[in-house]
Amino acid sequence: MSSSCEALLSALKTCILESDCVQNQGRLPSECLKQHMDELPETCQNLRKATFECKRNMLDMRKRFRGNTVGMNAEKLK
Repeated sequence: MSSSCEALLSALKTCILESDCVQNQGRLPSECLKQHMDELPETCQNLRKATFECKRNMLDMRKRFRGNTVGMNAEKLK
């Protein structure tokens, strides 16, 4: 994966691991993402959408020349 999406991906992983779905209910992070998305905090849901947009923009030829703007703001999350 491109380095422009790494910050978003790591923030998403941290958010999911700290959520109640994983911590209190003992589910796997992948299970929380796939089957219990509505139980995750809003910040995790927003990070998931931003990660999806970042990955999608990597395939868009117009965005390749301009740069991936979704991933650029993710450096502020660290």
